[in-house]
Amino acid sequence: MKLYHVPGHEESLLPEGKKWKLVWNDEFDGIKLDESKWNFRRNFWGKPCPWFTDQGVHLDNDSCLHIELVRSPDGSYSAAQLQTGGLIYDNPPERNHDGLPEGGIWPFGRNQPMKFLHRFGYYECRCKLNREFGWWTAFWLQSPSIGAHPDPRRAGVEIDIMESQEYAKDKTIRCGIIYGGYGHDAVYPGHSHPVVEDTPDGFHRFGVDWSLDGFHFYVDGKKVKEVLSPVSETEQFILLTAEPMGYRAEPSRPVPELNEIRMPDTFVVDYVRVFDEEKD
Repeated sequence: MKLYHVPGHEESLLPEGKKWKLVWNDEFDGIKLDESKWNFRRNFWGKPCPWFTDQGVHLDNDSCLHIELVRSPDGSYSAAQLQTGGLIYDNPPERNHDGLPEGGIWPFGRNQPMKFLHRFGYYECRCKLNREFGWWTAFWLQSPSIGAHPDPRRAGVEIDIMESQEYAKDKTIRCGIIYGGYGHDAVYPGHSHPVVEDTPDGFHRFGVDWSLDGFHFYVDGKKVKEVLSPVSETEQFILLTAEPMGYRAEPSRPVPELNEIRMPDTFVVDYVRVFDEEKD
């Protein structure tokens, strides 16, 4: 891996053999989240989602984003999900004064602004993961229309660069690809579970090199997985997310470990950067 210098900030670790150009980034400078770059995901599969929130998000004096697990007075839990775009299936239809869907029978509501959509390149996040088991954090990419076409090259995929479900227990993360949406046609070729070695400051770099040659996943400068085919050729958006475990079940069954978490517990993000390969 080679270093890429960003003045006043930590360096990126980029794959060798390519010439890279920074095309999008958030260094989380300032005093509040830059909402010209990020949306809050508040809906899930066409319904308002009570375990997604716009609370528990702040920036600190060290130019880091903090996403905290939130415990409400009623004992329920929630966490913020940030995204530079949005999934069309999440948007509930808006209702008119008669309670009927606005816009006729179309089952989707108003899209969130697509603030950054991109295809190919190197996507990197430097972050500290949550220390407690019972919730998880993630850095990933998603297509706005995953599953809407039988060819994942056209519909896009889910690219899980880092998911921390088991990190608090065994220092492993998940990374990999989901094809074909989330229904009967979904294909899960298998996520890798690399061990994340300790670092002196607790920060780690997670990245994926996405090109027509495939997806190549990296943890702290080491390649940990590759998926060579099929490759999404459509623009996708970036997500930084956190979620308490057990709330997706019907009915919800939050895991008991949530009540044992030493609060506050935080997902700390130093930066997110996107690089394109410069062609000669």
